[in-house]
Amino acid sequence: MEIKEIQEIIKAQNIDTIRIEYPDLYGICRNKMVPAKRLEALAEEGINFAQAIYAIDLTNDVAPETGCGYEIEWKDMTIMPDLSTFTVLPYLESTARLIGNAFRDGAPIPVDPRYALQKVIKKFEEKNLRPVCASELEFFVYRPGEGRPGELYNPNLSCVYQVNPILDPIGLSRTLQNLFLQLGFEILYLNHEFFPSQFEINWKYDHALNCADQTFTFKYVCKEVAAQNNYHLTFMGRPTTEGGGSGYHIHLSLSDPKTRKNLFDDPDAEHGFSDLMRYFIGGQMAHAKGMSAILAPTINSYKRYQPDSFAPYYLAWGLDNRTVYCRVPGERGKATRVENRAPCASANPYLVYAAAFAAGLDGIENKIDPGEHAVGDIYGAEPGTYETIQFFLHDALQDLKADPVICDALGPELIQAFVALKEHELNLWRKHVSDWEFNTYSAQL
Repeated sequence: MEIKEIQEIIKAQNIDTIRIEYPDLYGICRNKMVPAKRLEALAEEGINFAQAIYAIDLTNDVAPETGCGYEIEWKDMTIMPDLSTFTVLPYLESTARLIGNAFRDGAPIPVDPRYALQKVIKKFEEKNLRPVCASELEFFVYRPGEGRPGELYNPNLSCVYQVNPILDPIGLSRTLQNLFLQLGFEILYLNHEFFPSQFEINWKYDHALNCADQTFTFKYVCKEVAAQNNYHLTFMGRPTTEGGGSGYHIHLSLSDPKTRKNLFDDPDAEHGFSDLMRYFIGGQMAHAKGMSAILAPTINSYKRYQPDSFAPYYLAWGLDNRTVYCRVPGERGKATRVENRAPCASANPYLVYAAAFAAGLDGIENKIDPGEHAVGDIYGAEPGTYETIQFFLHDALQDLKADPVICDALGPELIQAFVALKEHELNLWRKHVSDWEFNTYSAQL
């Protein structure tokens, strides 16, 4: 989109404010508001932020050894807006947004998650391959409470695959649907998920960068719209002990850049998919543990991985099998794809897609065969039949650091910052005494 076209939209829709946005390492939307009349200067000069934002954890503490704080004398970076991402935010009065990339001295900053994905996409483009993906995200909604979330928005059981005023009394689903349609999303469907107050919205696949931008937008719009209605919406992996977890299933494929033909589809091959797709699955399986910390980035993420939970537990792939790590859905033709079911809803979409496509590319380049597909409900498999996924963030970080493919794809600077941030989080958690500990130990010991 050109500046002139954007200016015409600004004038026609009385836009007076533009939010300049970018993702931090958590995938949180960091931004500043700028008067819309400064668009030309903004496009030329960008806007400065402290690079230490990539070192700030969710307690607002600065993690040490990230390479983004005192190590660089707390330097600034410049966010340069990508004009193609200009979008009017219909739920905010007279406000639009632009997503940007981080630079210093004219060069991209390696810890920028959006840049990490762009680097991986470029490797596919060099092979005349177009990475395509779709996001399938779940979330929970809570009623307002005093100082913290209150009761579940809908506490009723057995509401899965329903849409009605009983489980959605304020019509939040319809509100979100119509907002995302205005934002340019091709919404496919939405529904109540398995657990009380858990919802899911699905939209059409797109080029990997567009999909990551949409997913980034989706998450903050959902949270902001819920907050406007005095509700609390969370993509946390498992919000409560009693309830289940929220996944972020990613659907991955490759197409021809010119014809857009799905290159995973092969009607004459076994199972109806190409060797290219088979090797791509092999890459997912080979790097499942190495990219675990990226796909499941919080301590809480690992509480989602339980038997009989429809979340991965064993490392296996299957044909339309929801008990495996990588599922091949039943559709073929242009819908032929790989579904990686491991990501947590809390994950950063730019890093998730960067890691997953990097793993797939390694599978293609080295012709990694994933072996035979699993058959049946593998939650009940004999122990030792399949290797398990990682169950702790600490172990996942060790696997990440030991995986040269994922580390090289994301870059040493980003890996340093990400690992330091996560290790800081683990140290804070190690010192925290939970209610469970007090209730379990205090009375008898």
